[in-house]
Amino acid sequence: MKNTIKIEIELNENKIPKNIKWLGSDGKEQDAKGMLLSFLDRNSKDTMKLDLWTEDLQVGEMDQLIYFTLRSLADTYISATGNKELAEQMQQFAQHFGLATEILNPESLN
Repeated sequence: MKNTIKIEIELNENKIPKNIKWLGSDGKEQDAKGMLLSFLDRNSKDTMKLDLWTEDLQVGEMDQLIYFTLRSLADTYISATGNKELAEQMQQFAQHFGLATEILNPESLN
């Protein structure tokens, strides 16, 4: 069985992303303002990355993208490795980032 994800990037005259759309095998098109995509090369073990964001992405939106990505990476890491201690440290940093960027409210953590 195979699944396909199609990513369509519309560029402006300066070759900066204007629109990002992605389409999964379910056929539902989604709009995005930013994306972070990483691949671990099977042979070289090097990571290849594609990080894009649209010209209208605001700093607060980038903060949200990074915050939720950090949280997700910690979840992925514990699922893949079982290393709870390091995953908890990653979650603590994500929380620190969320507080520093005011995505999280300190009162909501109590």
